[in-house]
Amino acid sequence: MLEVRDDSAAAFEELVLRYQDRLVALLAHLMGSRDQAEDLAQEVFLRVYRARKTYVPGAKFSTWLFTIANHVASNALRTLARRHEVRPDARASGPMGIHPMDHLARASSSQMPVRRLAKAETRQIVRWAVESLGERQRLAVLLSKFEGMCYADIAEVMELSPQAIKSLLARARGNLRDVLAPYVERGEQPALRKNEDGD
Repeated sequence: MLEVRDDSAAAFEELVLRYQDRLVALLAHLMGSRDQAEDLAQEVFLRVYRARKTYVPGAKFSTWLFTIANHVASNALRTLARRHEVRPDARASGPMGIHPMDHLARASSSQMPVRRLAKAETRQIVRWAVESLGERQRLAVLLSKFEGMCYADIAEVMELSPQAIKSLLARARGNLRDVLAPYVERGEQPALRKNEDGD
């Protein structure tokens, strides 16, 4: 980023290559649309480029980047709400490309087809469960579990205290447990409903 600040086009291209897939995956889960996530990722990188001259190395670059992404996604979601547009149901949108949740239940190619099918179903159920969380809970879970961020870094991205993040993640885990219990205990499809409490 320091090279980008000094107007290195090659360094900026390297940053985009390094972070684009992770950023698009995060935004796709927040927005429910891969196409919209790709557009918003371009907006995030545009903001990074515009802010390059004022960049001061402090926290990790990824924390700064995801803070910008959080602002861009929040603005986009507010705009959608004001327009009363219906977001497509992410469960019906088909494969969205890179899914961090796939790492929770990845099937190896040597497994029997039935086992691969069960793993694919588990991935989909977990994906739906995460998508059923409120915006803030979903972002906190994605940053914690799939970006490996600590409470302090997540707190910086979300502009909350580390204690608030700890509480937010505890509520998210409880909500995920409630949603996934019928599937884990009885093999039933969970009754998914969007958590609208703003968490």
